This record gives sequence, C-alpha cells and structure tokens, in this order.
Amino acid sequence: MNTESTAPAAAEQGAAPRASAQEQRPEDRLVTTVHSLTLPEGALDYTATTGTVVLREEPEGEEYGRAAAYAEMFSVSYVAQGVAAERPVVFAFNGGPGASTVWLHLGLFGPRRVDTADAGSPVAPPYRLLDNHETLLRHADLVMVDAMTTGYSRPTPGAKPDRHHGLEADRDLIAAFVIDWLTRNDRWTSPIHLAGESYGTTRASAVAARLMDRYYVAVAGIALISPVLDFGTLRFTAGNDRPYVHYLPTYAAIAHAHGKHSGRLLQDVVDEAEAFAEQEYPGLLAAGLRLSPEQKQEAAARIGALIGVDPEWVERADLRIEHLAFLAELLRKEGLVTGRIDGRFTAPAGDGNAEKMDSDPSIDQLAPAYTATINQYLRTELDYSTDVVYEILSGRVHPWSYKEFEGRAVEVASDLARVLRKSPHTRVFVAHGYHDAATPFHASEYVLAQLAIPREDYAERIRIEYYEAGHMMYCHEPSRVAISRHLEEFVAGAEPTAEAETEAGTAGTPDAEPGSPESDAEDA
Repeated sequence: MNTESTAPAAAEQGAAPRASAQEQRPEDRLVTTVHSLTLPEGALDYTATTGTVVLREEPEGEEYGRAAAYAEMFSVSYVAQGVAAERPVVFAFNGGPGASTVWLHLGLFGPRRVDTADAGSPVAPPYRLLDNHETLLRHADLVMVDAMTTGYSRPTPGAKPDRHHGLEADRDLIAAFVIDWLTRNDRWTSPIHLAGESYGTTRASAVAARLMDRYYVAVAGIALISPVLDFGTLRFTAGNDRPYVHYLPTYAAIAHAHGKHSGRLLQDVVDEAEAFAEQEYPGLLAAGLRLSPEQKQEAAARIGALIGVDPEWVERADLRIEHLAFLAELLRKEGLVTGRIDGRFTAPAGDGNAEKMDSDPSIDQLAPAYTATINQYLRTELDYSTDVVYEILSGRVHPWSYKEFEGRAVEVASDLARVLRKSPHTRVFVAHGYHDAATPFHASEYVLAQLAIPREDYAERIRIEYYEAGHMMYCHEPSRVAISRHLEEFVAGAEPTAEAETEAGTAGTPDAEPGSPESDAEDA
C-alpha cells in the first residue's frame, strides 16, 4: 500500500507536549494520506483523513453567543477517489461503553485488517495487518469514529469528560459529529448509514432517532452487529426472568461448539433450544415453588441436556443459569473456562472451583493483536502521532449514566421503531453470532419482533443474519467473508444473493469431535 502525506508532518500534528488549558486553544489536528488497494477487479484509490476535530456548541439560554469548543473527536475517514458526492457514507462505532472503534475498523470495515486469532488458533506476535479485499470501502465511504474517552477522543483542555459519559449525552455528541462531518465534507446528499456493534447498536439506534428528531436527517440504513436494544432482556437482576430465557439458546449453541451435542446439527440444537425457551421454560420459571420435586428434577434434566451441564447443578441453581456461571461450569471438568464475547474460545481456569469465570479468554486472546496493529497503523501508514494513549477498552467512562431510565429498563427499541415509522426508506441490517454470550441472539430476536411498526415493515425492511461465531463474528474467516457480503448488499440496497446465504459458516453440518482433524481445520 502506497502512502503519501498531504498534510504537515505528524510531529507537528500531535507529537509535541501539550500546553496548559489556559495556554492551549483547541484546533483541528488532521493528516490526509493517499493510498491504493489492489483488488481482483482493479485498483481502489482512496484518501484517509486521520485525527481530531473540534466540536463546538452554542451556549444555552436566551442570549445568542458564539459557539464554544467542548470536544475533540478522533476519527479515520476513508473516501474513494473520483466518486460522486452521492456515494453512500457509513459512520461506524463500537460500544462498551468504553470500547474504541478499532474492532470494526481493523476487524471488518477498513481497507486494512488485522491478522488475528480465531478460537483454537491464536496468532503469535509480531502481529500484522493484511489488505482487506472485502472492505466496505469498495461500496461506500467510511468514517470510523471513537466515542468520548475511547481511542484519541477527549474533551477540550480543561473540560471534564464525564458530561459525555451517558446514553443521551453520548448520543448527542455522536449526532453532532455526524452533522459536522457532512458539513465539512460537502456530503449532505449522500445516503447516510450508521453501523454499531454491541453497545454501539444502542448508540446507533439512539443517534438515528436524534438525527431525525433534532435535525430532520433521515438515515438510509442502520447496521446492528451483535445488538442490545433492551437491557432488560439480558441483565440478570432479582425478579427478572427474561435473561434466563433469552440466554438458553446461546448456551445450547456454545455447548454444541464444545462437542456436547455430538453428531447433531447446530441448527437443530438451536431450534430445539429456542422452542423450549419460548414455550416451556417461561412457565417452569413462573411456577416456582408450585413445581413438585419430580417436575423440577425433570426440568433440570431437560435444561442440562440442552446446555451440556450436570442436571443437579441446574436444579441447585433453581433452573436459572446466569451466564458467567455457565461459562465457568460448562468445561469445569476439563479445567477450562469458556469465552463470553465468543463461546468457542477457552482458557485454563485459575480457580477450578470458581463460581463464575473471572476473565474472558476471547477478549484476552484477540485484544493484543488489535492493540499493537492500531497503534502501528496510525503512526506508520496514516502518519498520525500524538502523546495521548489510544484507549482500546477504557474503564474511564464509568460510571455511565442512564439517568433518563430511572425506574425502568434501558431500551432504545422505541427509538428504532420511531425512526422506521418516521422515515419510510430507512432499512435495518441485524447480525447475530450464535456463540455470543454478551448479547444473546434470542434476546434480539424477541425485541425486534415487538417493535411498534407495521408487520410488513418488519418483514421487508429488517434483514437478520446469523453466523457460526461470537460477538465479533469477523474473527471467524467464513463469517467475516459472509458478513462483508451481506453489508455490501445492504448498503447497495440489493437483494440477498444465494452465494451470500451459504457463506456464513457450517451451521447445517454435524459437529466434529473436539480435537479431531475436522474441528482443528474448522477452527483455523
């Protein structure tokens, strides 16, 4: 990849020590570089604009005043050369809260991608980047933006970041960034797409509503990757049985990945688990102490068989299996804990008797490659350097405020439904990983089916896809290729192709025995 800087040297942009808040005047710090990506269909020439822009806001109150700087937002924008201003543009972000957008940036969307680990085949350092021949840049311009206190995004000097650490404040900040980018780049007539992963799907739904409600900007599409739209469906709190129901099909899928349903198809296992979760399981939990000992024992046996654990353990848990407890229990006899972000990953258990897993092997095995490559990539290929730490996953955003939802579950399903009612041309793409124990697919299915929209809109404007991987399904190569094709079709407004429908993995094939050549090859 050829890179040519068309801005002042990186050292002038960001490497100099920072002055005090009184001495420093906030200003944009951007570097533009020129690149070319060689694809089978020919060269894709594009520019990358990297750095922070200063966002300004008008003061509140009756008197008009000049807009004051309040945030320095970091992003990397990829724009193909020689294309019309009407080309689609995708604004993408991850979630957390506290996650930078490095995951979607180098894992799925960008023109360069990290050579990362998959379950059972971790990549050793030195870590490297590869050309991404499936990059969405082939079909749309990309803006990879980091939320406040992630990546290099920070408040202006002297300001405190916590004003941005909450659902509505974060929503307003990202919406303001979108408006600012469209204005700076003369792209107001481009079809606008939002793409979020995990809490980023909460953000995407809220931002889409904010853009429509506040600015009358209608987005063309919203891509929800590993979505969470209603926290009441997955937060284990006293008196709330919904998470136990919605997690059960994911537990069954993870059990299948570890050979607990030998000789069966993954799809058959998932179908059986979903039928039980929707029909019998809610009634069993509702019955509570009204269940006879024999009925409870029979239910525990059924659940244990579905999710691959000892029925006595299920019975002692009162038929209610919390997800971190399940991830510690599933492979306890083998001395392993199972991944939360991706249940296909495992690691040795530090405490074989621990009630819950204390560290996520999927994040532990994936994050180092992303950390190393984003820092190297920004400095050496995009010519951007600064003394600020690039925050990959930051706990500094907490406590995260949900003050607007006091006394009720946090949800943005109503925002999403309102956007679809107000904007008849907005479409939604939803990506689920079967082995995702962070945002279970059944919870998302349930919420989407309850949206306050016409039935025909649900059928015609919402596309739902599944992948035989976890939360970050793109670390599984067949799933990465499949979701890239699905997103290409979504942004282009095209109908699904037969080829794309068969790319997402091997959900219809029997599982190989753990440790067999078949399972090792699939993991690779």
